[in-house]
Formats: sequence, C-alpha cells, structure tokens
Amino acid sequence: MKTRHWERLEGRGIDFTELGFGTAPLGNLYKAVSDEAARETLDAAWETGCRYFDTAPLYGLGLAETRLNGFLRGKKREDYVLSTKVGRLLEVCPPEQRHGIGKFFDTPSRREVYDFTYDGVMRSFELSLERMGVDRVDILFAHDLDLFNHGTWEALEAKLTEFMAGGYYALMSLRDQGVIKAFGAGVNEWKPAQWLTERGDFDIFLLAGRYTLLEQEALESFLPLCEQRGIGIVLGGPYNSGILATGPIEGAFYNYDPAPQDILDRVGQIEAVCRDHGVKLIEAALKFPLNHPVVVSVIPGGQSATQVTGNRAIYETDVPPALWADLKQRGLMRMDAPTP
Repeated sequence: MKTRHWERLEGRGIDFTELGFGTAPLGNLYKAVSDEAARETLDAAWETGCRYFDTAPLYGLGLAETRLNGFLRGKKREDYVLSTKVGRLLEVCPPEQRHGIGKFFDTPSRREVYDFTYDGVMRSFELSLERMGVDRVDILFAHDLDLFNHGTWEALEAKLTEFMAGGYYALMSLRDQGVIKAFGAGVNEWKPAQWLTERGDFDIFLLAGRYTLLEQEALESFLPLCEQRGIGIVLGGPYNSGILATGPIEGAFYNYDPAPQDILDRVGQIEAVCRDHGVKLIEAALKFPLNHPVVVSVIPGGQSATQVTGNRAIYETDVPPALWADLKQRGLMRMDAPTP
C-alpha cells in the first residue's frame, strides 16, 4: 500500500498508509462484535498493508482501545502509526446509566464526561495508554469539538475556549517533550477546525465526512489554510456515513440519519456519471479525498474482515481522470477540487 510522508515540524515526520483503519466499529457501534471477530478484522487490516490505526475512548466506552491491546502487543512499535483522542473521561456507573445505549452495544458500564482542561487531557491520555498497553501514541486529537455534539455555537464556543485555555497547553507540552509527534482535533465539521487553526499551532485534523465526493465546502477557506500552514488532514467518513457506499437506496444514511431527498437526488446524479465511466460510486468516493495534497490518509469504517479486504480492493481501483472532469462540467463537483 502507498504511504504519504507528512512532516510539519522537523524531526516529527509520520508515514501514513493512504488507507487507515478507524476502530469505532470495533467499539460495537450499532451492533455487537465478538472479541474473535474484532481480532480477525484487525488482522485483516494488517494483512492489507494498513499501518495507521485511529481510536478513541468514546468508541465502545473504552472497548475499542482495549481490543487494540492484544493486537498491537506483538507488533514492533515503529511498524505502525497510532492516534487516539482526548476530551472525554469515562466514569464507572450502573449498567442502566451507561452512555451510548442504542448506539454502542455490549460495552463496559461507563458514562462519558467532557473534560478539555489541562488535567483532564493528561488523565485521558494516561488512561488510553493503559487500555491500549502502549507507551506512546503518534497523534492526539481533541475529540468532538463541533456543533454535531454540542448543539449550539454558544455551547461549542464554551468548550473550544475551555480547551484553548487548558487542554491545548497539555498537548503542546506533550509534543514539545517528544511524547507525541503531532496533535489536532477530530471533528465532524470544518468550521470549528478553522476556528482552532486561527488561534493555535495545530498539526493534523481528523475531519469526518466534510471533504467527500458529495461535499467540498471545506475548499472555501479551511483546506487552503491547511495547505498554507503544512497541516495534514486524516479524512474520516469518506462515504458520508453510508450513502456514498450504498448509493441513493431507500433507507440510505447521510450524517447518521436517513438521507433527505435533495441528497438522494444529488447522489443519484453522481452515481449515474460514475456508471458512465465504468466506475462504482463507492470506488470514486474512496479515491476522491486522496487527490487533495493535504490529505494524508482516508479511514473508512470496517466492522468485519470482509469489509476491510473490500476496502482494500476498492482502494486499488483506477479512476479515470475523465470522471472527475465530467463531474465538474455537470456541476456535481467544485471546479477547484484537486483532481488528476
């Protein structure tokens, strides 16, 4: 698998595989996965050549990080890139009070508490190291500083301010000491990421679903700012939570909810152009973000070994440049989107 070398600060370079692995599904997202099946999925990802693994305390309330423990234990630390997230602490609670009921299944009885303070970030990092059984990670992302999770700009701005007054300095300290190589934020929208970029010294952002075959609004200002500052982007959610994988079928999901009609119609038009060029919608969706120079890795979901090997096969597909040109000509892609 191809790799991309990213190095914003001298001596802090990271080699990302173009296809990464996001572990949210292994936190029993939407359905329970056995320990055996989770290990098979991780083993399959390794066999495909994937060497970048992203996780978070939120995923399965610690379960995803714990499942990485045994998998990573037999690997040389220099052979893979690892990122996790900070901003939430997990508290023990009665089973009926655990968070994520109906979203995460068969997880530890824990509830999440947002904490973007200096001490909260340091404690979160220490607990993640324990769960994963590693002595360091390459990247830490401040998790879910976005409207999707906090509801209003006022509530979000309060969390952003808390982070910049505390947790940001914890991440700066860890980077300065060489404990981590880079830090940023893992968010569902590009505007909070730009807010942070304009106020701090960030390295990498994990942007979920906001630079895809369907959406390129981040080209307005955020991605050019990243290019100017040497900031890398890990692109999560390249299928916009489902619809770019399934196509505009009945019940297709967009942003974790049933897709509205205007999205169904637009995806239908994109799929028709792909079909004209002999390319599947899912193939174009996975390949598109990698055309942008700031994107260092794309991390689609994978809840089984079959899905993981399927993603690798999709990644290997050649997409003709004429497809991108046709999408632009028909107004289905921004003209300034980088393409071959």
